[in-house]
Amino acid sequence: MSQDTPGSDVTPAGTWGDTMDQRLSQTAGSAEVPLLETTIGADLAATVARVPDAEALVECATGRRWTYRELAADVEVVARGLASLGIEKGDRVGIWAPNCAEWTLVQYATARLGVVLVNVNPAYRAHELGYVIGQSGMRAIVAVPELKGSSFAAMIDEVRPDHPTLTDVVLIGPGGGAGPRAANGTASWDRLLEAGRASDLDVDAIEATLDPTDPINIQYTSGTTGFPKGATLSHRNILNNGFAVGELLHYTSDDRIAIPVPFYHCFGMVMGNLAATSHGATMVIPAPMFDPAATLRAAAEERCTSLYGVPTMFIAMLADPSFDQHDLSALRTGIMAGSPCPVEVMKQVIERMGAEEVSICYGMTETSPVSTQTRTDDSVERRVSTVGRVHPNLETKVVDPATGEVVPRGTAGELCTRGYSVMIGYWQEPEKTAEAIDADGWMHTGDLAVMDDDGYLSITGRIKDMVIRGGENIYPREIEEFLITHPDVLDAQVVGVPDEKYGEELMAWLRMRDGAEPLGVEAVREFCTGRLAHYKVPRYVHVVEEFPMTVTGKVRKVQMREDARALLGL
Repeated sequence: MSQDTPGSDVTPAGTWGDTMDQRLSQTAGSAEVPLLETTIGADLAATVARVPDAEALVECATGRRWTYRELAADVEVVARGLASLGIEKGDRVGIWAPNCAEWTLVQYATARLGVVLVNVNPAYRAHELGYVIGQSGMRAIVAVPELKGSSFAAMIDEVRPDHPTLTDVVLIGPGGGAGPRAANGTASWDRLLEAGRASDLDVDAIEATLDPTDPINIQYTSGTTGFPKGATLSHRNILNNGFAVGELLHYTSDDRIAIPVPFYHCFGMVMGNLAATSHGATMVIPAPMFDPAATLRAAAEERCTSLYGVPTMFIAMLADPSFDQHDLSALRTGIMAGSPCPVEVMKQVIERMGAEEVSICYGMTETSPVSTQTRTDDSVERRVSTVGRVHPNLETKVVDPATGEVVPRGTAGELCTRGYSVMIGYWQEPEKTAEAIDADGWMHTGDLAVMDDDGYLSITGRIKDMVIRGGENIYPREIEEFLITHPDVLDAQVVGVPDEKYGEELMAWLRMRDGAEPLGVEAVREFCTGRLAHYKVPRYVHVVEEFPMTVTGKVRKVQMREDARALLGL
């Protein structure tokens, strides 16, 4: 919808006002701040020119630190090192590692060369690794030798014979080997750096040939059915999204961002790294993998002004025994995203952590990722009950999943997004791309949402998570939010399970607070009676220590439904 649509008006919201039709669930973000029509490398160079001596990157586990000038110099060395392996614009290079400084260096080095970075999930095993190597046509991979007892090096060796396109492997850490390439095409990170320092390749000249719309990143979306799909993203996609996130959080070179969310996901590399480098802020890596105490310690010792996490991470930090030992007084803002944010958790982040400007973001890998975000001046009520409103330079609408028609305000339907952030497509899968992005350029999210009169969106669940019990549509999130208000419940998830009489019934999975007695079916029913409609009261209750999770911290409801059938003998 354009700014001059008849019958629309502009909601005053400073620079980021948006245009909206007050009757239908469709809204367009402000176009007042133009998009960055540049590449990631050029944007980094502009930041280096602006704040060369500002701190760019801190890796808490090793104590290593880089200013922006030092970061740019090391990125160039890594780019030259990769080029010495014969890697060229358009080639695919994988990164298979937890959060570390090398991950960030490879991210920016590949961008400068026009090489497509393929993010490989650290939770992958050999079968999944082999799939993404083959599906992406990966030319080289940079990996840690091992992680949490799993040998990444051995898994790479296992699948290499089936993938002759994979000519080079670089293992992070010191090691032997002659020149950039050792025997069988495996080299160490140190050797890569040596080759880069010895090279006189003009990286600027290569970068000058790149276009902002070139593909630069493939991120494999978690495949709950079949194999994952490779969302292909451009400089323009992810640079602008990171920049917009940072603008709405009012980032400057004085900000320091604690990033415990994984780099291999958009949350880490876009909302974290690109939001930081486009504003000259500092990227702080608390630990290789999320650790609540290490994250709190990093936020305190590095005087972080911003802290990121999915709700389960914030829950873990708030419950950590060391919480009160950490001075979080520098915290101003942060992002909670990745899955619906429980109201009580949001309130505690504001009250106990002091992150009064904490923001909720909503999006998906295919949209680079953020489509909507709460603003720092939004009321607490807005921030605990919605995922904000449309981002600048984007459009959102809510449609009837059956007809595709835009629904009235206040009516639930499927959320769709259109604009610069929508991916190029799924790598080498035009048919699946066409299923997700319609002929008018709208990305269909698969999420159920409601838009209010002011354009704020509430996510009510996944279309596939909706439970239909005896003809009643039930949205699990509403029940989850209610169950979390029980004083003994730390977290709650609700799934549908098969039922002969009603088609589906509800099962609540609960995590209890420390020292609390597990709740049974009767106790939950008593708590719900008179406060929830009878058909929303869970028939089954299952208490667990942890929910099944993806490596990004999202609850795996698909697995929960499968486990529930087994537990209940259904």
